[in-house]
Amino acid sequence: MDINTSIELNNGINIPLLGLGTYLTKAGNETLNAVRYALDIGYRHIDTAALYANEKDVGIAVKQSKLAREEIFITTKVWNSEHGFNKTIKAFDESLRKLDSDYIDLYLVHWPVPELRGDTWKALEKIYSEGKAKSIGVSNYTIHHLDELLKSCKIIPSVNQVELSPFLQQPELMQYCKEKGIIVEAYSPLTRGKKFNDKRLKDLANKYSKTSAQIMIRWALQYDTVVLPKSARPERIKENADVFDFEISDEDMEYMKSFDEGFRIAWDPSDLN
Repeated sequence: MDINTSIELNNGINIPLLGLGTYLTKAGNETLNAVRYALDIGYRHIDTAALYANEKDVGIAVKQSKLAREEIFITTKVWNSEHGFNKTIKAFDESLRKLDSDYIDLYLVHWPVPELRGDTWKALEKIYSEGKAKSIGVSNYTIHHLDELLKSCKIIPSVNQVELSPFLQQPELMQYCKEKGIIVEAYSPLTRGKKFNDKRLKDLANKYSKTSAQIMIRWALQYDTVVLPKSARPERIKENADVFDFEISDEDMEYMKSFDEGFRIAWDPSDLN
């Protein structure tokens, strides 16, 4: 396993296991420089969204990298205000324009908006069938939302992107997605730093001569997820990728199960009908 390692989605497309998250990375030079640096040091997976208001800068950074477009995996998402069939088609086209690309590698429903998400998924299926998105999936979907979707969809989502960390492990959702052939992506795998000083985590970091962040990212990789740590700082972007020269032992992975306390820093989608 290294920075170039990818996993095959249920439609045969490969997705890199490590991606750069860009939530709360400011539009303009902050996003541009972060993405450029990440691509320069070997990242090949960039995660953005219409909500983040930085798609344009991601697109510029990709162009400036001089890498072939097919070497880079770009994810973006349709926001809640653009749900519904026609609005989603329009929102996708706008994201495509801002990213200045002929296609998106992975297009996600950002949140399971009640009443409208079914029509939104139909729009994603159309986009996929036309080849404009290489893969489609969802984000923040619980088992309830996935159950509903799987009863009516023509195309099974390739991905479910959810908040996940050693402190929010969601084992039932993980097992469900595994059984359905849906890859789980972990956003906020670093708890925005709020758990870096947890004594158990720090002890493991010392044991492996790594940082708390590196232990959390390596845990997510060994937990069979695609992991999306976010940073705009070059030293942190590099640190977050320096997780392929060690392995957490089976014993310590088992021990880390005890860290799970349902700790969330994002909205909880469980209450969405």
